[in-house]
This record gives sequence, C-alpha cells and structure tokens, in this order.
Amino acid sequence: MTAAEPDASTAKGIEHLGLSEGLLVEELGWDDDVDQALRESIMDAIDADLVEESDHAVDVVLLWWRLDDDDLVDVLVDALTDLTGKGFIWLLTPKIGRPGHVPQADVAEGAVAAGLSLTSTATVSKDWAAHKLVRPKGPRR
Repeated sequence: MTAAEPDASTAKGIEHLGLSEGLLVEELGWDDDVDQALRESIMDAIDADLVEESDHAVDVVLLWWRLDDDDLVDVLVDALTDLTGKGFIWLLTPKIGRPGHVPQADVAEGAVAAGLSLTSTATVSKDWAAHKLVRPKGPRR
C-alpha cells in the first residue's frame, strides 16, 4: 500500500466526517506528518482541492493540531473568522500513543475557551482522530 492509499479506518473516517461535494474546506496546520490518504479522500468527497486561505467564508475548517503547536484557543478563534454561520471545524489530532497526541481534556477545554462546543470525536485514520467543533446553538450561560 502506498502512502496515499486509504486504509479501512480512513474509509470509515471519511464517512463520519460527513463531507460532501460542493463544500468549501479550508485546511490549516498542514505539515509533513499529516495523513495524505485522508487528505486525498476528503478532496475526493468534496470534489475539490482544500484551500489554504480563502477570500470567501468556508463551510468547514480542517485543522491539524499537535500538542506542541501554538495555542489551541487562539487558532480556533482565528479559524472561526473564516467560517460561514453554519460552518464547523474538524480538529484533527494524533491518536493516543502517537507523537503530538493531544489529551481529550485539552481539546474540550480549548473548545469551550474559544466559544465552541465539542459534538463528536472519531478515529479517521490509523494515526489521527477528528473532533467536531461547532458554535453553540443557544446563548452561553
């Protein structure tokens, strides 16, 4: 299997992301360690390339994040400025036992501090997990 061929966990992960043709997806945090097969599967699902910087509001932000990256809250707040009102963020973090793993508590804490809600978490490839972050539906208490 080449590096760009999806494995079974990637194929199942793509289904969980719920991405479809026509969505505008911005990618942030890309580095050499990302899952290329997952990226290609996402581009196949949306039938377009991922954008690095958009002049238009995007439907989804795909954010690759590792424990030693910059402040998570700052990056999440910055990512919100690019989203449509109904847009959401898929925060991709290395799975447990992988270099750069981000504890689930850190993800949840960062989401709340950025004014977001963590709605679901799923394994999307052999090495990466995805956490769906959305704007809360109602006002915060």
